Amino acid sequence: MELRQLAYFVTVAEELHFGRAAERLHIVQSAVSQQIRRLERELGTDLFDRSPRHVRLTGAGERLLPEARAVLAAAERARAAVARRTALRVGTSTGLGEHLDRVLGAYAVQEPDIEVELVSAPPAQRLRQVRDGRLDAAFLRSGPEGPEASDGLRAVPVWPEPLVAALPARHPLAEAAEVSVTDLAGLALSLTRRDNHPALVDLVVGACHDAGFEPRPGPTTGTLQDTLATIGTGTTPIWTVVYAAHARVVHSSRVAFVPFAAPGLALTTVLVTRTEGSDAALDAFRKACLSSGDHDH
Repeated sequence: MELRQLAYFVTVAEELHFGRAAERLHIVQSAVSQQIRRLERELGTDLFDRSPRHVRLTGAGERLLPEARAVLAAAERARAAVARRTALRVGTSTGLGEHLDRVLGAYAVQEPDIEVELVSAPPAQRLRQVRDGRLDAAFLRSGPEGPEASDGLRAVPVWPEPLVAALPARHPLAEAAEVSVTDLAGLALSLTRRDNHPALVDLVVGACHDAGFEPRPGPTTGTLQDTLATIGTGTTPIWTVVYAAHARVVHSSRVAFVPFAAPGLALTTVLVTRTEGSDAALDAFRKACLSSGDHDH
């Protein structure tokens, strides 16, 4: 059994698609399939239920997955113990805006010899990759109660994330100094799917319910950029929410960004790391994040 085989297995288990797993691994699909077959022969059992329409873990595959992640994490810790760190892999997402610029600037001063590699991935995948050692840290946005509890992970709040309403520039509310959620009840709400960002969707939909209405669903697009483009057409009055930090760097004459009336809507950005295995370079990155957050208080 090779570490490479376990890494391929974990990637396929996360994607449940051999083609997408090969893309993530930057190798051809046949190489992934070949190594998985070798691992299955060595273990004497199928790890995946394959059909033309789906790929699923078998019972044996489900039992192997946490063990494989633990082995890969241990191997990563072993490498880190004997090697001088030259890079930091950090999970991120769109919309961090000026916060991320400040963090990277401060960190470059503290640790000029450490390269920061930013890795974009969905929230759940970021958490998995921190846990199994493929990421050193990850930014995650959470509600007031904090991120979902997870063994082996530490989450440190680093800055608040106020939200603003995005509206068609021609809508009457676009000229308002601020809006309340109640003001938006007559417009359709366009949000990402809940599984993409549970904290955000729960916050916004919950605010609508607290205001006494069920939000009318608008179109669901693939990216925020697509959503803003749809809002900008003004064909149907639609609204969404955007992080204030991101809104400040978006330039669109067809979309207006209006703050919410106090107390407003906000999430918190936290930096997630493993509870064990921290080092001076990672501690310095955490301090750079906290110093960036100080600019908002």
